[in-house]
Amino acid sequence: MKINADYSKRVVINHHDLPWIPSPESGVERRMLERTGDEVAKATSIVRYLPGSKFQTHAHEYGEEILVLDGIFSDEAGDYPAGTYIMNPPGSSHAPHSKTGCILFVKLRHLGLEHVEREVLDTKTAAWYQGMVPGLNVMPLMRQGSGSTLVKWAPETYFSPHRHHGGEEIFVIDGVFEDEYGRYPAGSWIRSPHMSAHQPFSKEGCTIFVKTGHLLS
Repeated sequence: MKINADYSKRVVINHHDLPWIPSPESGVERRMLERTGDEVAKATSIVRYLPGSKFQTHAHEYGEEILVLDGIFSDEAGDYPAGTYIMNPPGSSHAPHSKTGCILFVKLRHLGLEHVEREVLDTKTAAWYQGMVPGLNVMPLMRQGSGSTLVKWAPETYFSPHRHHGGEEIFVIDGVFEDEYGRYPAGSWIRSPHMSAHQPFSKEGCTIFVKTGHLLS
């Protein structure tokens, strides 16, 4: 299966426009943003666990990133409420479930050898740092390698034009993100290819998940 698998193409999707696709486990559904492979796949998805649903124990050969968007996600190591970021490194395994139900942003099979230790971060309490322009604050999510970042835009914040070596991936968590190509409300996923350029801003304010430099292949 291939969904938006060509990294040379710009893609803009709002996951609310996509159908929920059942997974092999009852009560676990997915909205597929990009995918290369069948059930074992390099993928970016929105995943929904209905209350009481679970996934069988499985391994992550090339790792996994999870951002809990809503509800409470759990595995044998603990409970993770909305706002929790989890990085499960290559070779790790777990048996995830949700008693109350949850919605996740998930990236599978894209981490490298520099990602060795599991990381869990509560983004509701972690520190924000001043960004490159006034009104912009950043929160690094991963300590190992060139990891993912949360970026918070205050209303009426504007960034200078710039180009992305290795591409850029954005998921809009809340608010409205914009650039000269369009307006992206919460739930939007934007993937821009290697050496793409834009001039982003936010008139209303927003929080976005950002990953850069990982789209060369």
